[in-house]
Amino acid sequence: MFDRIDRLMRSLAAFLAILGGLVLIAVILATVASVTGRALLWIGLGPIRGDFELVELGTGFAVFSFLPWVQINRQHASVEILTMHLGSTANRLIDLVADLLMLTIAVLLTWKHWDGTLDKFAYGETTFIIQYPIWWAYASGLVGAFGFVLVSIWCTILSLRALLTGQDQSHGETVH
Repeated sequence: MFDRIDRLMRSLAAFLAILGGLVLIAVILATVASVTGRALLWIGLGPIRGDFELVELGTGFAVFSFLPWVQINRQHASVEILTMHLGSTANRLIDLVADLLMLTIAVLLTWKHWDGTLDKFAYGETTFIIQYPIWWAYASGLVGAFGFVLVSIWCTILSLRALLTGQDQSHGETVH
């Protein structure tokens, strides 16, 4: 059961990261097409209408989509000058505290992003050029934000389990 949940969380994080990457590639291609269109105005081409609005939408989605992948793989920035001299139990305790802090940040970020989405939905605000509802961009970011919360919960569980059992989080090996 534990391994099945771990595979599910890793698959969720990978799926969101890949989806975010594909959206980022689409944003890059749209930007290239828009800039090329501007450069070729003299032959009748032009920029993509509302290109910067699309870039904002896609980039916001991509950033939130990458957070679960970074968290599940423990790739956030860390300074190990002190921790490399500590024992494994102390390091597992530090990992647990770090995961609890990251979970707190993930929940707070998602909660406030949810509030912002509801506000934008209630006001019916739209973008200037394309006129799509701004809440769409907020809602797209929520997909990754909810994934970030789920993965952060799982990472906290893994850290707690590692602390209590003395086993490495990723391989189930006993660390001395």
